[in-house]
Amino acid sequence: MKKLLFLPLIASLFFACQTSSNKTESALKSGLDAERFDTVVDGKKVALYVLKNASGMEVAITNYGGRIVSIMVPGKDGKWADVELGFDNIHDYLTVPNNFGALIGRYANRIAKGSFTLEGREYTLEKNNGPNHLHGGSHGFDTRVWDVTEATDKELKLHYLSKDMEAGYPGNLDVTVTYTLKDDNSIVIDYSATTDKTTVVNLTNHAYFNLKGAGEGTVMDHVLTIFADAFTPVDSTMIPTGEIRPVEGTPLDFRTPTPLGERIDSDYKQLVMGNGYDHNWVLKKEASDSVVLAARLLEPASGRILEVYTNEPGIQCYTGNFLDGTIHGKGGKVYLRRGAVCLETQHFPDSPNHPEFPSVVLKPGEKYHSVCIYKFKAED
Repeated sequence: MKKLLFLPLIASLFFACQTSSNKTESALKSGLDAERFDTVVDGKKVALYVLKNASGMEVAITNYGGRIVSIMVPGKDGKWADVELGFDNIHDYLTVPNNFGALIGRYANRIAKGSFTLEGREYTLEKNNGPNHLHGGSHGFDTRVWDVTEATDKELKLHYLSKDMEAGYPGNLDVTVTYTLKDDNSIVIDYSATTDKTTVVNLTNHAYFNLKGAGEGTVMDHVLTIFADAFTPVDSTMIPTGEIRPVEGTPLDFRTPTPLGERIDSDYKQLVMGNGYDHNWVLKKEASDSVVLAARLLEPASGRILEVYTNEPGIQCYTGNFLDGTIHGKGGKVYLRRGAVCLETQHFPDSPNHPEFPSVVLKPGEKYHSVCIYKFKAED
């Protein structure tokens, strides 16, 4: 989702990721060379961690921004493809404006005018998306080096302490994110956090999916289903108006499977303002903490399917509207406009300024807990 606006601090970097020309072929399905991710950022070690399961699926993650670097999954013909946009070296993650596969916080999505009021005090945030604050600012969680507290071939546990008033947010926020690769080809992302001062929190992952393979054209032929009867319309700066609008009769109705490109260029004000899909859908849930199927994505040619499950009240669908063909990713492949789709499980955008939306307030003694499951399969 959103424009790729994030330039990390690189003054303290020491690069140790260059490899020699006679380097042996990678043992990873993705072809990634883990040594090209070995470096130090802000005095902390960065590396590439690889999860594998009994089915042969492979997921590579770096602790720089907690980013998913690659996801290798098979199609119906048994051919494997990397379905996650990203880079094959740490240098590009650090120097090319991007948020590919990153953990997003403290607040995923937008906060209007870069401010909110909590317990009678107004907090001012960076305006890094026009008049608004986006994704925790230009130095959000996606640019931080996370501490690795556990790493096995099935699980990677990351920890980060976001200090009081970092990026303008109150409270020392203690965050743990666990990536688990299951044998059913699902990636479980488990988020938990506590605070010592009342704050707001909304975490997500910004994976960019192309089920044909990263850099293999656009996703306009991908068939999407979103299990939601309503969405939160936005104003011209992409801030929710507060309305909960039924999807029926609009191009945002994905209750039945629909190709992404079928209506994306409709003369519908919401799509015109977003340059395509960049909206939050209100999920159908019986209980606030229940994990439900939020979305299903199918790429017809390969038969690859992605199902998204979450306990969050919303999901943001963003169709890579601001990719423009200038970014070269893994293997030098070009990432075209609408060359990926993001399905970000979340609370609603600008919730701190909309008391009618589900609350994003976290108080001392409480625990924030969010779950996102990306489950892959293929048609028979």
